[in-house]
Amino acid sequence: MTRSPKILVFDSGLGGLTVFSEIAKIRPNAEFVYCADDAGFPYGSWGEPELVARILAVMAAQIDQHEPDIVVIACNTASTLALPQLRARWPGVLFVGTVPAIKPAAAMSRTKLISVLATPGTVARDYTQKLIQEFAGGCAVTLVGSKHLAKLAESAIHGEEIADGAIASEIASCFVQREGARTDVIVLACTHYPLLLESFARLAPWPVDWIDSAPAIARRADQVLVENLGPDAPNGDAPRRRAIFTSGAAPSESLAATLARYGLPAA
Repeated sequence: MTRSPKILVFDSGLGGLTVFSEIAKIRPNAEFVYCADDAGFPYGSWGEPELVARILAVMAAQIDQHEPDIVVIACNTASTLALPQLRARWPGVLFVGTVPAIKPAAAMSRTKLISVLATPGTVARDYTQKLIQEFAGGCAVTLVGSKHLAKLAESAIHGEEIADGAIASEIASCFVQREGARTDVIVLACTHYPLLLESFARLAPWPVDWIDSAPAIARRADQVLVENLGPDAPNGDAPRRRAIFTSGAAPSESLAATLARYGLPAA
């Protein structure tokens, strides 16, 4: 390329920062727009047809305004629900989605007891069931649809203090004991959840491997860019990056500081 690519990272809130940070490591010269649909958050409160319409409407505005080379849907719920519609609507735009990392979890597990910690919508999605059937046939898979973890993670990144008990109760069902074996791998099937990983590990009743799909998503985004646009181009200027909130609300002082640490000034 003769220029650095423009990458739009989209999420219902701030969980996609976990994906953005991994892509930025691989593509430090890229131009980034991070779009948080905070006006629609949380997506778990929407019906499926309404949510698809919401995602398409927000994406239409972002694509029209920013003309990205690639859109990374850094949200399991949006990806498993609306990715086919997005690709059909904008066939000329590259899209990379986020799906539960069930395949690597099944390969990693020694006890063959794995859990998928997700939102209720992702747990209920047919796509998730197909992943289990295709890649985890030899495992007992426990699906845990948390109603509150995404909100807790969102509150935490806004600088609010989160009680350990609130987190512990949301992850408790992930830990299964059966015939002397224990769950040994847990898939974090919401991009918000790695924001709480330190608390998860501290509050877990026994050690497990936690799978965060963000590095794999970043590698896939880079692969798609290389295949379609070529390697990252050097850029003598500081990379242009900004965060956009669909509500139009200005971030609080603590959130602005957090975004700055990610190298994302709010627009």
